[in-house]
Amino acid sequence: MQIDSLIFDLDGTLWDSSDGIVATWGIVLESYPEIHKTVTAEELAGNFGLPLVEIARRMFPDQTEELRQQLMAECCEKENIYLAEHGGKLYPKLEETLQKLSEKMPLFIVSNCQDGYIQSFYSGNRTEKYFNDCECIGVTGLSKGENIRLVIERNGLKSPAYVGDTQGDADAARAAGVPFIYARYGFGNVDGYDMVIDHFEELLKLI
Repeated sequence: MQIDSLIFDLDGTLWDSSDGIVATWGIVLESYPEIHKTVTAEELAGNFGLPLVEIARRMFPDQTEELRQQLMAECCEKENIYLAEHGGKLYPKLEETLQKLSEKMPLFIVSNCQDGYIQSFYSGNRTEKYFNDCECIGVTGLSKGENIRLVIERNGLKSPAYVGDTQGDADAARAAGVPFIYARYGFGNVDGYDMVIDHFEELLKLI
């Protein structure tokens, strides 16, 4: 399979930001004593990759839609700031693999995250230099599949592949009409993929 570029999901594929999100969401929830909830990394892992509206419904099912959106806005703002300063946990050999891949082909990120989250990944882990472009639902309001297609068209890509770790990622790649590389080390389980990796560095063998 000829591949001329790679488009990556973020959470569960490039990094694990759970610790920072748990910490910042906990700070936000301290301002809402009527909400008796403790956010855990395990709960977050089950929601990574979903659109923010769906995450809000799952995390705060007993709250009104208006309050859910208020909570998500505050949580996302704080996590962006925290992660931009402290970064998250990069998967083993990620940066050196990105460097080698970027010497062969252009790299991109498409995520179902809020505006500024990808930039926090760049700032907190000094990774922006490896990527040519990025897009997210928080900017465009589009689905992940539509954003993948947008990045492909905007950059004139001919034979890209999408790398992700959830069924939603696989579905988005299918909707965009591109091959899907399943990052099996991530947060999700996937039925149906074109290629699979158990460690990030294995991409060097595939490409």
